Amino acid sequence: MNYYKVAGHTFGVKLPDGDPLCSQLAQYEPFISPAVPDPIFVLSLADSLDDEGGELVYSGEPQSGEPIVRLFSTPGGWISEMAICPGRPLSAKLFMEKDFSAGKLLLLRPREALFSLNNALMLLYAFRTSGMHTLEMHASVIVNSGRAFLWLATSGTGKSTHSSLWLKNVPGSKLLNDDNPIVRVMEDGHVEVFGSPWSGKTPCYKNEHYPAGAFTRIRRADHNAIARLNNFEAYAMIYSSSSGFKFDPKMGDDLHSTFEKVVGASPCFVLDCLPDADAARVSSGTLLKLYE
Repeated sequence: MNYYKVAGHTFGVKLPDGDPLCSQLAQYEPFISPAVPDPIFVLSLADSLDDEGGELVYSGEPQSGEPIVRLFSTPGGWISEMAICPGRPLSAKLFMEKDFSAGKLLLLRPREALFSLNNALMLLYAFRTSGMHTLEMHASVIVNSGRAFLWLATSGTGKSTHSSLWLKNVPGSKLLNDDNPIVRVMEDGHVEVFGSPWSGKTPCYKNEHYPAGAFTRIRRADHNAIARLNNFEAYAMIYSSSSGFKFDPKMGDDLHSTFEKVVGASPCFVLDCLPDADAARVSSGTLLKLYE
């Protein structure tokens, strides 16, 4: 059993001795934790799963090249099916307990084992922490002046591009995570942004955390301009960029509470922009001034 601590939450991964996956977990090494008696969940591998005739409750419509994830409700828990992209065979099936305290992963395509493990852990983490004022976000994050600035948008719209523009044009910038940072509302009410073992196509796995500076939606445009969002607009942005099964009544209520706290504590903006250096100057000129 290996233990990993992400955004203050420790989970366990149990792999058989000598399993090929054991040598593929470099992205998790910065998050290795001592054993704890009560991890938030434990994931292990399974030789078989009983599908139990589950009812389909979620089936995403990914863009070309994006992973497929389907979720089924069963009498004994939840089953998730995952494939690396549309048109490909299933990579794995994941059984999760009703409260997401444990999961069993059935690998169907050994060559895609790391993809399957990553997605299984991300699902379990997002679902299990939904009641812990924790959000698994789809965002790219730049750190500057001791604060984390998150760029939110649909895939391919320019989150990573805008991060790279800050790295090139805004002194003091560094990348914290390029796809799946963790956002957590702390006990004193402030919002903290954490790196994670999951960072999309960019290998950036930093066990670091910083107070949230701002959340900014990226929109492609023929000009560069930034504007602050009202609370309703900000809520919609955070909602659409966070993971979690929002149609489950309890999980939905828990997430709603966290969204409200994030919006109440953090400035939120929309950036209409071109993919050029001036876009970084426009956004940094507004966002960094918040903390001068």
